[in-house]
Amino acid sequence: MFKTGIENNIIKERPDHLGMIISGLCLIHCLATPFLFIAKTCSSTCCAETPIWWKTIDVFFLGISFFAVYASTKKSNNRFIQILMWLTWLALSFVILNEYISMVILIEKAIYVPAIILILLHIYNLKFCQCEENCC
Repeated sequence: MFKTGIENNIIKERPDHLGMIISGLCLIHCLATPFLFIAKTCSSTCCAETPIWWKTIDVFFLGISFFAVYASTKKSNNRFIQILMWLTWLALSFVILNEYISMVILIEKAIYVPAIILILLHIYNLKFCQCEENCC
């Protein structure tokens, strides 16, 4: 299978960097949403629903973060951090999925918790849990 140099570098060699960036962008996206709709409310027209293109960004970030978590856990030597990363990713997936189908009532800020935890786990994994050799 043909792989580009960028894909090989970022996903395989620096998955924690990618995870921090994607989780951070996801967090910024979530923080920007209320301000976007406040600005829209102040304009002449008001829309009650989030535009579909804005919602698809969540799925895009979630997809990339899946690959970042997958690659990070393959390089990590700490089983506990690996499990926490997957549990946090699942929590983030649940919150995003819940926004679409409303399974349970969650506060709007619920998405910030797994996004911030995932950033912190990537930082911790990068600093303290990397394999010294290609043994992982």
